Amino acid sequence: MKVILRKDVATLGDAGEVVAVRNGYANNFLIPQGIAIRATEGTLKALETEKKQQAKKVELQRKNAREHAQKIEQLSLKVFAKAGESGKLFGTVTSADIADALKVQGIEIDRRKITIEAPIKLLGKYEAAAKIFMDITVKIQFEVEAEGAEA
Repeated sequence: MKVILRKDVATLGDAGEVVAVRNGYANNFLIPQGIAIRATEGTLKALETEKKQQAKKVELQRKNAREHAQKIEQLSLKVFAKAGESGKLFGTVTSADIADALKVQGIEIDRRKITIEAPIKLLGKYEAAAKIFMDITVKIQFEVEAEGAEA
C-alpha cells in the first residue's frame, strides 16, 4: 500500500514523501496515529499543490530575511558593560547582551541564533554571527563600551 507521510518517521522517510508499506502497518498503525494518509489521486494532487505553496512561502521568507540581513549589516551597534580602569570587563559580553542591543535598535533576533567566536572580556570592536533563516547568516559588527560612557 502506498501512503503519504504526514510526520517524519526515522525508518520510513520525511513528511510529504510517498512510501510503500505493508497493508497491516498502514491500516493498524500509521493511518490511525495520523502519521500517514492513503495515497490516492486526490491526495497526491493536494500534496503537489501544498508543496508549491510551501515553496512560495519559503521564498518569501528568504527574501524578507535578506532584507533584514542588509539592515543588520549597516547598523553601528554598541553594547555597554561594566568595566574596570584597564578596560577589562567584569564578566563577559554574551549573545543575550547583543540580542538586547539589537532589540533597542528595533530588530528582534533570538539570542540562541547569535554566535560569538570567543568570550569577550575586553572593551573594543568585535564581530558576531547570527543565523537569520535556513541558509542566511549575517555578521553583526558591534563595539563594547564601558557603562557610564553612553553619556
